[in-house]
Amino acid sequence: MPKNCFEKVWQSHEVKKLWNGQSQLQIGLHLIHEVTSPQAFGMIRDRGLSVACPERTFATIDHIIPTKNLQLGYEDAMAEEMVKSLEQNCKEYNIKYFGPKSGSQGIVHVIGPELGLTQPGMTVACGDSHTSTHGAFGSIAFGIGTSQVRDVLASQTLALSKPKVRLIDIQGQLGKGVYAKDLILHIIAKLGVNGGIGYAYEYAGASIEALSMEERMTICNMSIEGGARVGYISPDQKTYEYIRGRPYAPKEADWARALEYWNSTATESSASFDDEVHFAASEIEPTVTWGINPGQSSGINGQVPELKDLEGSAKASLEEALSYMKLSPGQNLRGTKIEVAFIGSCTNGRLSDLQEVASQLDNHKVAAGIKALIVPGSMEVKRQAEALGLHEKFLEAGFEWREPGCSMCLAMNPDKLIGDQLCASSSNRNFKGRQGSSTGRTMLMSPLMVAAAAIKGEVADAREVFSL
Repeated sequence: MPKNCFEKVWQSHEVKKLWNGQSQLQIGLHLIHEVTSPQAFGMIRDRGLSVACPERTFATIDHIIPTKNLQLGYEDAMAEEMVKSLEQNCKEYNIKYFGPKSGSQGIVHVIGPELGLTQPGMTVACGDSHTSTHGAFGSIAFGIGTSQVRDVLASQTLALSKPKVRLIDIQGQLGKGVYAKDLILHIIAKLGVNGGIGYAYEYAGASIEALSMEERMTICNMSIEGGARVGYISPDQKTYEYIRGRPYAPKEADWARALEYWNSTATESSASFDDEVHFAASEIEPTVTWGINPGQSSGINGQVPELKDLEGSAKASLEEALSYMKLSPGQNLRGTKIEVAFIGSCTNGRLSDLQEVASQLDNHKVAAGIKALIVPGSMEVKRQAEALGLHEKFLEAGFEWREPGCSMCLAMNPDKLIGDQLCASSSNRNFKGRQGSSTGRTMLMSPLMVAAAAIKGEVADAREVFSL
């Protein structure tokens, strides 16, 4: 019987079925960082255990690292302790650590693909919500909690309930100024932030096939925001060409064997799914969130919903969002004043994101009073961007050019909103207090839309600002 990619990868990694209905899955790649790993290492140490497969575990520092000047050290003593703990644990258990001195440090979901660690047909786990990013390569990638990080360290396996699989088919061509970020925000708005509960999402269709690998990572990255357990795209030639030649990619004879396996994991044309949803790319415009979860969004020409159109929990949710965001029912999204603009994160901090913004900045300046920063996703992204002279365009236009890290996405480092500042952000979450202030406000959008907002000092249509 023809199978989809998810079924194939799950079955090939299933060690056994457990008494409670879960499956024990072998994990091919385990990624760790400084925030969710210290307690997990403490747990295995307390039990006299070791790391089962250190060669399958890779570490970096991303959440708390300063992006302005690492030479000044850490402002927070706890942050410094986390870094020391990660370094010591990696040394003790012989785990490869991509720290600042390695030249390969960066956001965990940027460096995994960048180094060729992420490959088709894999199971991937990391103590971070947005591990679904790696599904862009035809892998099954799970964000896990600290106790599960412990389990993977100790056994290289995880006990998981198998989700159903939903096909999300997108046909047609995205319009000018419409990007992968707009596409995934549109999907989440239509299906809801709880719409994917109990499902793995397979993204497919002509629109997905046309996306670059970096754009595919953006799509899969935010699957978790739609409630899905994982999000993935069946591997194709574009996937293989991205991996070829990277530091941890298979070499020589191993490459041919890897290709054979990768091809075998692809979704078959007549494979069935538990559910199917279809979208038309032509219906999507630049999309902006107005609320306090990624599903509360609208196209740039839209308005905040009217309370009179809703009732019950939907009305209460809207009231809560409007109160927090200080917006009014029926208000146009265009013209909403911002104070901060952030381009970066594991969603949109890759080279192609920065190239798209830089290509449109000639003769444009960040509006007076706007704090605008651009944070590359990794040291490699920073090197490539600077080799292309992108940073010069950013600085000339009035953006700050920073060192790699998670930065204002989660604001666990000094990059934080102050008071109720409103931030136009290319990150993945707009929850209350997400960007470092308990009253700070976030509007999610594509990197170019963030740039347009920074230049205008308000939410604007990038297609008009940059004459696309």
